Amino acid sequence: MRERQSLEDNINGINGLAQSLQDNVDLIEMGEEEGDQSIVSEAEEAIRGLKAEIAERQLETLLSGEADGNDTYLEVHAGAGGTESQDWANMLLRMYSRWADRRGMKVEVLEVHDGEEAGIKSATILVRGTNAYGWLKTESGVHRLVRISPYDSNARRHTSFASVWIYPVIDDTIEIDIPESDVRVDTYRASGAGGQHVNTTDSAVRITHIPSGIVVQCQKERSQHKNRATAWDMLRSRLYEEELKRREEAASATEASKTEIGWGHQIRSYVLQPYQLVKDLRTGVESTSPQDVLDGDLDAFMRASLSARVDGGSRSEVADID
Repeated sequence: MRERQSLEDNINGINGLAQSLQDNVDLIEMGEEEGDQSIVSEAEEAIRGLKAEIAERQLETLLSGEADGNDTYLEVHAGAGGTESQDWANMLLRMYSRWADRRGMKVEVLEVHDGEEAGIKSATILVRGTNAYGWLKTESGVHRLVRISPYDSNARRHTSFASVWIYPVIDDTIEIDIPESDVRVDTYRASGAGGQHVNTTDSAVRITHIPSGIVVQCQKERSQHKNRATAWDMLRSRLYEEELKRREEAASATEASKTEIGWGHQIRSYVLQPYQLVKDLRTGVESTSPQDVLDGDLDAFMRASLSARVDGGSRSEVADID
């Protein structure tokens, strides 16, 4: 049903664009015949207005990967630097939540580990929506922030790092066999808001996949049983994502970018002082409005990253449309 709905939306969207184009072409011809320049100008403006929607739909044709249509998990981890990096990790979590809201996607918080003074040490959210994984998959990597620290009494400039990890939710048609001997399951007391029960019982669950070293955790529910089931789903998704990456030639570069949360591994820089600039170091895309980016205006960066993953022909076509 989900695939059918997606196909219907795409077909109806293309048919709607074609009809709008034809209607406006007919209006131009009528305006020229009647010598009414206002009709011609209005129709020409309407056609120009179709360009953005056409570009968006063409870009969505790039979201044809095996798991691109799936919902996705998004993890944020603070790097070294204490409160500074933990505050930056919290800003990133807000940025992606805002981006999802803009696109009409739903966000569920699965676990959050608060920092000692401010921000977060780590967090995991579930983003539900059409092509959620396809849009977000190129956001995995280290993100660097340069700003005047609000936590420094001397108002000095600080550089902070945080990492983002994206992996798809897998459905029941994909079987991931994980021997129980390969995992270690720990329970612990949840942190943060959630009421007396959450904070006084060992309801949170952490699962460690010993062969790969992958660790997932969930503290969303009051029930340890529900958290355990969610954590198992997250682990299967992580292992599935690893397999997807092994099949892609770009996997090595993406994986290398996650090896260390620090200098030399960042995919994007966010500079708030001494000037204002957000720059993607992989594609060269820039924005001089960091606040807009931090409020979720990420589409330009995602479009460029997606285009860079396809072959030269497709990339040039998208560039021409843009």
